[in-house]
Amino acid sequence: MSIQGYDEELRSERGYVAGLYTRLDAERARVKGEYTAALRGTGGTPMERDDQVRASAKEVKRLDLGDNGLCFGRLDTLSGEHSYIGRIGLFDEANEYEPVLLDWRAPASRAFYVATAASPENMRRRRQFHTRGRQVLDFTDEVLGRPDGDERGDAALLAAVNAPRGDGMRDIVATIQAEQDEIIRLDHPGVLVIEGGPGTGKTVVALHRVAYLLYTQRERMERHGVLVVGPNPAFLNHIGRVLPSLGESDVVFVTTGDLVPGLSVTAEDTPEIARLKGSLKILDVLAAAVADRQRLPERPVSIELAGVTVRIDAETAEWAREEARASGLPHNEARAKFTEIVTWVLTERAIGRIGRGWLTRDDRKAWEEMRADLVKELADDDGFAAALDELWPVLTPETLLAPLYMSPDRLSAAGADPALSRADGDAWTVSDVPLLDELVDLLGRDTAVDQAAEQERKAAIQHATGVLDNLVGREDSMDDEDHLFATDLLYAEDLAARFVEQDTRDLVERALADRDWTYRHVVVDEAQELSEMDWRVLMRRCPGRSFTVVGDLAQRRSAAGARSWDTMLEPYVPGRWVYRSLTVNYRTPAEIMAVAAALLAEFAPGVQPPESVRACGVQPWSRRVTADDLPDAIEEFVRDEAGREGTSVVIGPPGVPGTVPASETKGLEFDAVLVVDPERILADGPRGAAELYVALTRATQRLGVLHQGPLPRALAGLTQTGTPAGVIP
Repeated sequence: MSIQGYDEELRSERGYVAGLYTRLDAERARVKGEYTAALRGTGGTPMERDDQVRASAKEVKRLDLGDNGLCFGRLDTLSGEHSYIGRIGLFDEANEYEPVLLDWRAPASRAFYVATAASPENMRRRRQFHTRGRQVLDFTDEVLGRPDGDERGDAALLAAVNAPRGDGMRDIVATIQAEQDEIIRLDHPGVLVIEGGPGTGKTVVALHRVAYLLYTQRERMERHGVLVVGPNPAFLNHIGRVLPSLGESDVVFVTTGDLVPGLSVTAEDTPEIARLKGSLKILDVLAAAVADRQRLPERPVSIELAGVTVRIDAETAEWAREEARASGLPHNEARAKFTEIVTWVLTERAIGRIGRGWLTRDDRKAWEEMRADLVKELADDDGFAAALDELWPVLTPETLLAPLYMSPDRLSAAGADPALSRADGDAWTVSDVPLLDELVDLLGRDTAVDQAAEQERKAAIQHATGVLDNLVGREDSMDDEDHLFATDLLYAEDLAARFVEQDTRDLVERALADRDWTYRHVVVDEAQELSEMDWRVLMRRCPGRSFTVVGDLAQRRSAAGARSWDTMLEPYVPGRWVYRSLTVNYRTPAEIMAVAAALLAEFAPGVQPPESVRACGVQPWSRRVTADDLPDAIEEFVRDEAGREGTSVVIGPPGVPGTVPASETKGLEFDAVLVVDPERILADGPRGAAELYVALTRATQRLGVLHQGPLPRALAGLTQTGTPAGVIP
């Protein structure tokens, strides 16, 4: 196809997408008022109409990918046939759904990624289009099947890795390499671990694997969606456009601090506190803390009941507590059993005193009638309610954990390390989130809230019944004997459910708001940072245990993080996880990687650094400056990079103005990076070494280092620049 012909197809596609938008607006307009129409017994089912609108909106999003260039390649077979490869598949409806554009995930497209000169996969030529948006700029051809030919050409790959970075991660659908393609299409139902050093493309491979799974297992996965967990909001924003660019939008992006609805936590604990909270040993502390709130009265609690005084003593409370705990129910739900036992004891004692001399147990009817009256009286007694709240309080995760942190006595009773004590108990950290999530299950639901919800549902049914009765009353005057009444078409419960359950939120919004939502697949990036408690949260979110785990143990900075994948995963998926590694660095040029590799050899001598696929010709440099000149040196770098195409960042230790910590750049990439005070970053021990390694490997073109103290020995490979006036020689 000529470039001119390709542009004509794109113009036609733009018209098709514009028409879809028009149809979508019309459908949305029809949906407005649909629920009111249902009251009259007319029109379709509103929820069906909602589904139609959602489907149309998804189709618009899918085809709007043309803004990124739908078609990026072409394959010519030995027989002379050819096919076009794109981000999504398109079919000619007028010609028996003949494929116009093959989806990159389709089996027929695989040769585009794995064919080489030596193994052509029955292909004669591979063509790659170079586009900017919808405009075709150029194309390159590779002739396959020549005995003396090279392996797959790298012109498109090198063009992609050398291109200036934009605001977010780009898909690699046009340049997927054979080792990446194998991982993306791997047929494994359990957990896949993808490990690779900086720049090996492990994150983008994982995202393309998600797109592939959604394509091959759409019916199983689409209704529940996919969860992607990343290290920080900046990283999620960076990768957020990859899956939409591949036509997939039912994906939820969160950090571990967002895993409990209503919370968005970014603050971190000190390494030691994070280690304590991240260990599975904290489970015993939480269970003991809950048990500690199930109290026995120090002195009997007096309750006035029908003119007599009865008491909740320690013996009664202990019996009730044992029965409630034996029920196996979570704390809040077991409160009903505790209340039942205490209520029975108090009413038995009151009946015995009130009926002394005239009422015996043989008169069961009178005895039970009196009990029923006393139970009602107890239910309205403020003193009894206060006693229950003291002995077996209704708790939320927050109202249990915050007082625990603030009370040395409660920490001691729960067997917790005193180091967990803090004055601001509800100043949540990322390490608290899995504890709060764990407590949701330990505490259970507040039964009073459930009862209120049930009352609301019944009220909605009663209202709907009245509406239907009014409609039937008007229809009774009709003479048509064959006329169907509203109640023939619709039950009050159904009508009420349509109003109560009406939910126009998309999947992402619904999943984020529902703590009990489960996903069909979960992607975990920077997984080496997750604690044992973090993994418990994620396993609850995915009962099917279908995961793509991405990480690099050499970059671990968290004291609670993984030291081996086996330790973290084997307890949950014994024998159901596989390991794959990526060894080629597509991001970091060889000149910069040589410096980072020297540092890696010092703090992780057993780890092999990834091999860079290219050199950039620019040597990384260092300059020693004084404290007074440091701000000007940073400003000089920022000013110089502002005049260049691409992105840049200044990374430094906490407290240095104009810098960001290395932890906030994990998973990101920039054309130019300036690292400030590497000696101070290294001073944080193993955590600091991992952070400096991250900082050094963010650059795709240029790396500079400013240091005030002596340059760390591991960075001796940096080229020393001239020293301006005022700079330490």
